[in-house]
Amino acid sequence: MYKSKYNMRECPVRFKCFQRKGYSLFNCLGREVLIGALSVATLTHASASGMSTMQLKSDTVRQATWEISLEDIDVKGSRAPLSTGQAARIVTVLDREQINCAPVQSVNDLLKYVSGIDVRQRGAIGSQTDISIRGGTQEQIAIFLNGINICDPQTGHNAFDLPVDLSEIERIEVLEGPAGRVYGASSLLGAINVVTRMPEKGSVDLHAEGGSYGYLSAGGRINLTADAKWNNQFSGNVTRSDGYSRSKAGSLNADYAGGKLFYQGRYDAGRMRLNWHAGMSVKGFGANTFYSARFDEQYEKTTKLYTALKGEFDWGRFHVQPSVYWNRNHDRFELIRGSEDNVPFNYHRTDVLGAHLNAYFDWQFGRTAVGAEFRNEDIVSGNMGEPLDKPVHIHGTGRDYLFGLNRSNISFSAEHNLLLRSFTLSAGFVLVKNTWNKMPFTFYPGIDASVRIEDNWKLYASYNTSLRMPSFTELYYSVGGHKADKYLKAEELNAYEAGVKYLSPFLTASASLFHHRCRNMIDWVMDTSADDPVWESVNYTKVNTVGFETTFHFDFRHILSGRAVLRNLTVAYTYLNEDKDDVRENVKTQSTLEYLRHKLVANVSLNPFRSFTVEVNYRFQDRAGTYTDVNGVVQEYKGYSVVDCRMAWEKPTYSFFIEANNLFGAKYVDYGNVPQPGAWFIAGVKYRFDL
Repeated sequence: MYKSKYNMRECPVRFKCFQRKGYSLFNCLGREVLIGALSVATLTHASASGMSTMQLKSDTVRQATWEISLEDIDVKGSRAPLSTGQAARIVTVLDREQINCAPVQSVNDLLKYVSGIDVRQRGAIGSQTDISIRGGTQEQIAIFLNGINICDPQTGHNAFDLPVDLSEIERIEVLEGPAGRVYGASSLLGAINVVTRMPEKGSVDLHAEGGSYGYLSAGGRINLTADAKWNNQFSGNVTRSDGYSRSKAGSLNADYAGGKLFYQGRYDAGRMRLNWHAGMSVKGFGANTFYSARFDEQYEKTTKLYTALKGEFDWGRFHVQPSVYWNRNHDRFELIRGSEDNVPFNYHRTDVLGAHLNAYFDWQFGRTAVGAEFRNEDIVSGNMGEPLDKPVHIHGTGRDYLFGLNRSNISFSAEHNLLLRSFTLSAGFVLVKNTWNKMPFTFYPGIDASVRIEDNWKLYASYNTSLRMPSFTELYYSVGGHKADKYLKAEELNAYEAGVKYLSPFLTASASLFHHRCRNMIDWVMDTSADDPVWESVNYTKVNTVGFETTFHFDFRHILSGRAVLRNLTVAYTYLNEDKDDVRENVKTQSTLEYLRHKLVANVSLNPFRSFTVEVNYRFQDRAGTYTDVNGVVQEYKGYSVVDCRMAWEKPTYSFFIEANNLFGAKYVDYGNVPQPGAWFIAGVKYRFDL
């Protein structure tokens, strides 16, 4: 049985409500639990704190689903963690069961099955993927690892170079819509938080797999526990592939080789908890025609380092959560692979140092939270930024970083939550100042409300605002037919959303409508009427987005007696429509309005035999916009359908599996001139034992 992290004495407001109503704990426990593919839930308080919460075995979860409650589990859909039943904002959660069963090799692939997310791949196995939410761009979302911001201020192209293997991830949480009040700058259209797991008992996991195109991957994880207070975990993996295409000269141009290392630790002394991690991701990949259709032997290598320390201190009604972190990113891009004499390589190094403090307290009028954050972003580069007073040597080369830029982001936030039995009102704001371009403190408010009707229905509505600072690339990348503007303004967004959620043992369903108004939208545009046209970064225009999302999840295990062959069925659909207030003739845009107008995803989970499972995933995507092919002809993006499948034989300590991605070999592109692979088959084995 689940035990809440906090007892009733630590939340006197909630406990008094229980006493007044004469309820026992189990009578007051709510009934919002989401088991199965593409669950709709809210962020747990533990996820916001950084590390994985307690895990339940799948059979235990099924038995306990409607006996326990998440009503008393704190969540963070707002600045202050609230219980699931009280929170107004909706978050999509991909849980451990879904991750383990999905026919994917990376977090990027897994996010394809969220209808509100646009996953635009340039290469397989997560070599490079641009991920956006609700019609935005890859620059407009914030990425978190265990609640720590790991966004790369250089560019969003490599934002998902995570140091953790899929086998180590407990869940992935997606908050759609502006999240400035909760997550600060850069979360213009949402945030994605990857939460790793740390079992309470010592254990070892090993896995290996191989398949088409010379694909090989192997990795492992070991968890060590000294006593009830200390926990340390180490993991790593290596992956390689020859890739699925070759250049005109016959060379590999979609190959991949990389590795990950990750360490995380935890100390839990009851009212004081500490969590920390350190990780590294290294990968090199053939960049095909990623950035220019004229060159088909591009190459890129990235190295990313992550460190963080988080604390949580409880003093009765008062809770304080400080954290500090440092991330370093190295990027080397080769326009002509291995040929620096013809075209010099681009070298960049970014360092991000941050400190964050969040605190909240309970009192007779609800729960109040305050927070502050400092984040310093620094880049040294071969071609981006202002000239350096003193060049910095590029390790392993005979060259120096000649340019650079340093900027700091300072923010303060406050929020109050009015908590009634069937109604929640959360209102607050964030004040943001950035030293770049002398940006003054700017005010971004937000408000969320929800009404709970009986045990099954919830109605919610929200108005939120957010911002996104320009990346270093948008400010200073002026090479290869590009001209950047270092005086770009921050993008700003106002968003309205309303929806309904229904929960029962058999059916979980939700539907929402939203309207976004984005101003100072940054894009790369080209005036084709100019004598010497180039791509320029500009605050192009205002963009209006209207959208609709709906999800239905059926859990047949609650209505079929005995062992159900058909376990789960999920169908989700998102529709978007975007328009610009200012569309000028003879102007081409590089990314804006290339959005998914229609996205439909479906999942069927089968259990034909006791240890044999089958997962079938389907997605249909229809993208708006056009691209110019290698022959100079304008092409419209075409809709396509992809089917992925996974079959597994699973035992408590080991499993064998076979996966097929793009089973029927659909031909499609997410970016013009970068065709995606056809059918890709993988087989593997996993083994686990306790220490």
